[in-house]
Amino acid sequence: MGSASSVLTQYDIEEVQEHCNNLFSQQEIVSLYQRFCQLDRNAKGFISADEFLSVPEFAMNPLSQRLLKMVDGLNFKDFVAFLSAFSIKAKAHQKIELIFKLYDSDRNGKVSFKDILEVLKDLSGPFMSDEQREKVLSEVLKEAGYTKDSYLTLDDFIKVLGQSDLKMDVEIPVD
Repeated sequence: MGSASSVLTQYDIEEVQEHCNNLFSQQEIVSLYQRFCQLDRNAKGFISADEFLSVPEFAMNPLSQRLLKMVDGLNFKDFVAFLSAFSIKAKAHQKIELIFKLYDSDRNGKVSFKDILEVLKDLSGPFMSDEQREKVLSEVLKEAGYTKDSYLTLDDFIKVLGQSDLKMDVEIPVD
């Protein structure tokens, strides 16, 4: 499983389905496998950062460099597990966990004011000054009960974002 020339067996499909908590149907997994094989141009069994960047929507994403840290070198099973946070069936907790990982770029389990500021800079680009970003972020943190010196954990993200209706759903085309 994973090289472009291989074929998914029923066992492989069920194994991947279990690995992603049954968030994708068998048909969706087959479609994802076809897409994975298209991206895995050298049939290595994993997708490199360059191969991910060949997807225009991914390359244009202002958070693409952060996402690349999460997806570079994924095999098919882990590729599907990563995408499962975008499933319509995914729970808010799974979506928030992915968001947290985007912010926690040094993977220390904590997100600092600086970490959030870097993401805000990626998202806003030249349209906001550093001072504007800091002011906005300070205000948002204050409203949520945090300060510039606070370190947010995954539980904090769940507390803050858990009440919102996150829309991160991606539809998987099935042939």
